[in-house]
Amino acid sequence: MNYKVDAQAAYVLHSRPYLETSALVDFFTLEQGRISAVVKGSRRPGSKLRGVLQPFVPLQITLRGRQQLKTLTQAESVGMNGIMQGRALMCGMYVNEMMQRLLSPFDPHPHLYVYYQYVLNELISGLDIEGALRTFEHRLLAETGYGLPMDSISELGLYLFDVDHWRFRKVTLVADADRSRCFHGKDLLAIEQDCYDTPETRQSAKRLMRLAIDHLLAGRPLNSRSLFQKQ
Repeated sequence: MNYKVDAQAAYVLHSRPYLETSALVDFFTLEQGRISAVVKGSRRPGSKLRGVLQPFVPLQITLRGRQQLKTLTQAESVGMNGIMQGRALMCGMYVNEMMQRLLSPFDPHPHLYVYYQYVLNELISGLDIEGALRTFEHRLLAETGYGLPMDSISELGLYLFDVDHWRFRKVTLVADADRSRCFHGKDLLAIEQDCYDTPETRQSAKRLMRLAIDHLLAGRPLNSRSLFQKQ
């Protein structure tokens, strides 16, 4: 059965060279989720697609093909996001790399698509980059089937995140080796509501999301994180 989708909303997650003049591009699409496609001739001098297929720009794309790897036949930008620079650009690269690694092919996530547009807008505005990142990480976990289990959290409790069993365990005494995995209940409840108003909650959210995401990555480092370490 031949696959054809016309004028599908999409963003570029990642692009890499393919053969002499083409590229392999990972797209995040509204209707089909993450899709990889060959873009023939996009690296030739004067190719119109070279300027169109840029990260963080909303696109309409047409894909065809019978195999899992599709062929892009048409693409056009349908709006221009603002320019990302410095920290915002690095954060955008981090978001794209997470999605490329954690999303399964052809698994639609229309709600996550909306959150992706949200985080891009927040990164461009620069008003609350950290809060936007934590919100997106939180929603990415939930959309991929790894929502954080906070049903039994109480505000005054202290909890250890047992990442191997994906649960929070209430504790009274904390060993030094476990401190990085422990969280106050009030911070967990704030994270559940994506409320990052206090420095304590922000720090807790950063630790928690990193623990969860690193576990799902199974030890494979994110290249984009090295950019932060070089700053």
